[in-house]
Amino acid sequence: MIVDDDQTSTGLLKTLLEMDGFDVLIVSRGLEAVDQAQMFHPDVFLVDYHLNDISGVELIQQLRNSNSFAGTPIVMASGRDVSKEAQAAGANMFLVKPYDPGQLSEQLMNLIE
Repeated sequence: MIVDDDQTSTGLLKTLLEMDGFDVLIVSRGLEAVDQAQMFHPDVFLVDYHLNDISGVELIQQLRNSNSFAGTPIVMASGRDVSKEAQAAGANMFLVKPYDPGQLSEQLMNLIE
């Protein structure tokens, strides 16, 4: 599941990840992501730091506090280095944008194996 409100970059990222064999669900709002995750049970989350309704940090905390997603891998991404905040919230990995989508695919595979 990609949680990001930038439709241009998420559309491209979705296409690239699907080419690598991922099923990708894009959600643009953090609060909606929690509901969608309950329905679809993603194997991994890619969460942007800046969302329209809540911060990516808040979303990660909500996911980590849920029994359903306490152990699900979460990657946070941002244009600035907020890796300490991401780690404190419970993210498994942090990426500074722009990142290489090809490397992302490999990193996501490593997280879910």
